[in-house]
Amino acid sequence: MKIVSFLPAATKMIYDMGLQEHLYGVTFECPAEAAELPKIVRCVLEGKNYSSIEIDRIFSASKAQGKSLYWVDQDLLEEIGPDIIFTQDTCEVCLIDTACTLASVQHLSKQPELIQLSPDNLQDVFDCAITIARALGKEEIAFNYLARLRNTMDEILDRLRAAGAPLKRVMLMEWIEPIYNCGHWIPYQIAAAGGVDMLSNPGGDSIVNKWEKIQKYNPEVLVIAPCGFDTGRSMEEMHLLTSKPGWEELEAVKNKAVYLADFDLFTQPSIGTLVKGIQVLACLFHPELFLADASLSKHFKPYFQDLSLQKIKK
Repeated sequence: MKIVSFLPAATKMIYDMGLQEHLYGVTFECPAEAAELPKIVRCVLEGKNYSSIEIDRIFSASKAQGKSLYWVDQDLLEEIGPDIIFTQDTCEVCLIDTACTLASVQHLSKQPELIQLSPDNLQDVFDCAITIARALGKEEIAFNYLARLRNTMDEILDRLRAAGAPLKRVMLMEWIEPIYNCGHWIPYQIAAAGGVDMLSNPGGDSIVNKWEKIQKYNPEVLVIAPCGFDTGRSMEEMHLLTSKPGWEELEAVKNKAVYLADFDLFTQPSIGTLVKGIQVLACLFHPELFLADASLSKHFKPYFQDLSLQKIKK
């Protein structure tokens, strides 16, 4: 059984479940585990260092023109001759979608089965792992894998309940300029970590939020995790937020509860990374109950602590 993954989250779950022997091709965005595999999907922005404003303009223009920024290496795909391709339709901006995939495979001499993985909420992502394993005849592996992750989530919830921890008023940003709230499964992650994001869009797309609306909401904790950005890349863009009127008056800023986090804990819907994201959020929302070990702390930075370190280095 030969499979090709057109989305990084599927690739990550395939490796997490130990099913990578079946994987023959991936995208340029797939995780490090798949570094040696052929890259079938490419993007015109690959290797570029555009600002968040420039990236938004490029994607918006592409969408308005009905064009895709992604392309498929047809020769490589023909050479591999996959039995299955995993694709998605959750986000046509960040990843190649099913329509684009269909256009790419229609001329192959061997027609693969296209399996769409398009989760809207956290349970959907759990189900995606089962779909992947079932396609390979390894369903039991997925159930064991998911049971371990469920236990991790249950342990967090049990500790929150035992402590009577209040819900923290949170905002998680999926983009900096313009500011996008969080959507799909991320609000469920926030809830599982002991927070609530009233600006979010559970089960749906993230949308642009006006700064004035964020000021009125006045989050206690602000988490900044732009799609595709690690903490260092996000730090380069923080001036776009800190220069806004009233930044210093936000409760999260006054309490120094502003954090930068790696995007793959949230906007890459692999259930393993999303559960790790819940663990990180629990540490940020309720540090009196949860302590981040090295495996978690490497994925986030307290903004003000990082700022202090920068000043010391200068």
